[in-house]
Amino acid sequence: MNLLNRLIAFCEATGLTVLVPLIRLCRAEEPRTQFSALGRLVGLPLVGGLVFLALWSAAAANIHTSIGSLPGPTQVWNQAVGLVREHNAERRREKAFYARQAELRVRYEKAFPGRHWPARKYSGAPTYFDEILTSLETVFAGFLLASLIAVPIGVLCGLSKGFFNTVNPYVQLFRPVSPLAWLPIVMILVSALYTSKDPLFAKSFVSSAITVALCSLWPTLVNTAIGVGSIDPDHLNVARVLRLSWWVRLRKIVLPSALPYIFTGLRLSLSVGWMVLIAAEMLAQNPGLGKFVWDMFQNGSSQTLALIMVAVFTIGIIGFILDRLMLTLQQLVSYDRSANR
Repeated sequence: MNLLNRLIAFCEATGLTVLVPLIRLCRAEEPRTQFSALGRLVGLPLVGGLVFLALWSAAAANIHTSIGSLPGPTQVWNQAVGLVREHNAERRREKAFYARQAELRVRYEKAFPGRHWPARKYSGAPTYFDEILTSLETVFAGFLLASLIAVPIGVLCGLSKGFFNTVNPYVQLFRPVSPLAWLPIVMILVSALYTSKDPLFAKSFVSSAITVALCSLWPTLVNTAIGVGSIDPDHLNVARVLRLSWWVRLRKIVLPSALPYIFTGLRLSLSVGWMVLIAAEMLAQNPGLGKFVWDMFQNGSSQTLALIMVAVFTIGIIGFILDRLMLTLQQLVSYDRSANR
C-alpha cells in the first residue's frame, strides 16, 4: 500500500495523472470510479485523436498544392520512419568510421613508434535527431541566459518600488517585440562583437540563443516580481526585528516564498523560448528544427510537405514534454497541487 501511495503521489506531482486510476485499480479501489476516470483521461482524447485523423485524411485527399497533394497521416508516418532509418544508417556509418580509425591508429603506431595517429572527426551530415539535439541545446542556452537575467531583476522589482517604477516602462516597451525584429539586431551585434578566430560557439548559435533569451525572459521577470511583491509583510518585519542580513532574508524568506511564482514564470518562459527558437533558427540558419523546416520549404519536392509536418509534430511533442518537465519542478516547489489540472 505504501508503495502504491508513493506512486500516486509521484504521478500527481509529475502531472502523470492519467496513471493514477490504473494504480488505484491495482488495489481494487472503487473500480467503477477508476474506469470512469480512465474514460475521461484516456478514452475522450483517443476519440478526439481518431476524429482528427479521419478529418485529416479526408481533407488531404481533396487539397492539392503546387508540389502535390496535402500528405495524409500515412505519408507523414512513412516520412517519420524514413528519418529514423536515415539516423540509424548514419550512426552505423559513424561507428564503422571510428572503428576503422582505431584500426589504422594501431597499425600506424606499430609502424612508427613514438608517433601519434592524427585523429579525425566524422564529417557526416547531421541527421534529424542531431538537429533536434541542436535545437534543445540552443533553447536551453537561451533559457538559462534569460533566467540569470530575469530572476535577479524580478527580485529587485518585488523588493523595491522605486526600482520597479524605473524598470517597468522598459519591460512594457520591449516585452511585445517580435523575435523577427530582435534577430537582425542581434545578428549584427554578434557579427561585430563576436570576432574570435577560434570561437567556442558558432555565430548562428549565439544569435539564436540571445534572441530566445530576449523574448523569453519577460514571463519569469514579471512572475518573480509578483511573487516577491506578494510576500507577507509580517515575515519581512520579523526579519528586521531579528536583524537578519539582506542575504539571509533573501535566502530564508524571499526566495522560498516566491519560488512557486518563479517556477511558473520559468515554465512560461521555456514555452515562449521554444516557440521563438524555430523562427530564430530559420532566419539565422542555425542547424536545428527551424533550419530543417526552412530547408524542406526551399527544397520544394513532393515529400517536403510531409517532412515539414513531421517537424511540426516533433516541435509540438517536444514542447509538451518540456512543459511537463517544468510543471513537475513547479509541483515539487509549490503547495498548490491543482496546477496540473
